[in-house]
Amino acid sequence: MIKFQLIALMGLLSAASAMAEVVHITAKFAPDPSRPHVNVFENTTPNSGYCGIYPQTCNSPHYKIFSVGTNIEFNSVRPIPAKHTNPRAGATFKVPASWKIVPVKDELGRDASAVELRVAGFGGTYKLSKRVQELIGEEIPLYPALNKLWEFGDWGIAPTGCNETAGGAHVTDTEHDFFWLSPVERYCSNQARFEVPQFAYRDFSFAYQIKTPNPLKMAPGIYTGSAVYTVGPHLDFDFGDNMQPTDSIIQIDFTLTVDHVFNIEIPPGGHKVVLLPEGGWQAWLNHGRKPTRLFRDQTFNVWTSTPFKMKLECSEPLGDTCALQDGKGDTVPLNINVSLPNGLVDASGSSVTRRPLLLSGGGTERFEPNIYVDRKPGTLHFEVTKEGVAQMLKFPGHSYSGEVTVIWDSEV
Repeated sequence: MIKFQLIALMGLLSAASAMAEVVHITAKFAPDPSRPHVNVFENTTPNSGYCGIYPQTCNSPHYKIFSVGTNIEFNSVRPIPAKHTNPRAGATFKVPASWKIVPVKDELGRDASAVELRVAGFGGTYKLSKRVQELIGEEIPLYPALNKLWEFGDWGIAPTGCNETAGGAHVTDTEHDFFWLSPVERYCSNQARFEVPQFAYRDFSFAYQIKTPNPLKMAPGIYTGSAVYTVGPHLDFDFGDNMQPTDSIIQIDFTLTVDHVFNIEIPPGGHKVVLLPEGGWQAWLNHGRKPTRLFRDQTFNVWTSTPFKMKLECSEPLGDTCALQDGKGDTVPLNINVSLPNGLVDASGSSVTRRPLLLSGGGTERFEPNIYVDRKPGTLHFEVTKEGVAQMLKFPGHSYSGEVTVIWDSEV
């Protein structure tokens, strides 16, 4: 008779202290049993800035973007000259649209993976120091006036270098909302056809895209990381030489929360295992045929969306495995193997069938799901081989037993 204990260890989550920064981006992963193949982070960052004002535009199938607002403003340090030939003297823009790798770490400071980030759009409200009609010297309706002031009209059309506008509803004779997409990192400019004495951007916000790591390869916990962008002439957010920002840094803090499911279930009575020969003992008792091996397969059910390892402990170690012992101290080795259900693989991506469980932990250091595994059966295989059985049969009537502890550990 073999008694074995099953222990499932789960890492505890501790709340990471949050830092007050300009922009916070949060995302969360929790497995969904109804969609086991959907294993991605959900962006939980509330919309602010442009998409907070125009959610229907941002949520439309054509755009599917969201934005975050900042408190940064841009003010001209000198008049924008009429028909300037140097784009940097007027309304020109470049934002960090290329992908940036942002490492994230867990609460213990361990490197886990990385987020990729790019700025996918930008905008705000431009503010003129005078009515547009005064700047062009004509008292005409607003939209003809705006079309005369700027090369690209009323900023409802993105200038060359940007992709397209996401639109905007707030327009007066001194203010205009704008939001342009930035598919690639390059300058886009809008020339003023008349001199603009003072100019400013208010309510600056930007859209972003992120690529999050595979949560199934991450241990449960809270992961944080930061991306720092510079703001100003010839920096990451570059709005020309004439427009000076009120802040020179945008720091984006990421918080990724991984709430994994991890559970092992042993059927009732499964903690006690009796090893028998093929077909039971009748072949030996009735016909004298000696058994060639003793074995028992014990099933268990597993729920997991997290990597884990398996370890072995026993009351009677023998080499790198456990042993069964009789009352006089005679021992025989007990081989223990594990088979895992579809959806679980080892670190090399191979399926796990009859993988030996060893005291050293060799070969079972990391198993990981490639989908959410929701109550799927695995098997523990217990066996005494031919050599061990031959040793046991030298002492008829002796009972061999041992205590084995199989550990499923998500702290990998």
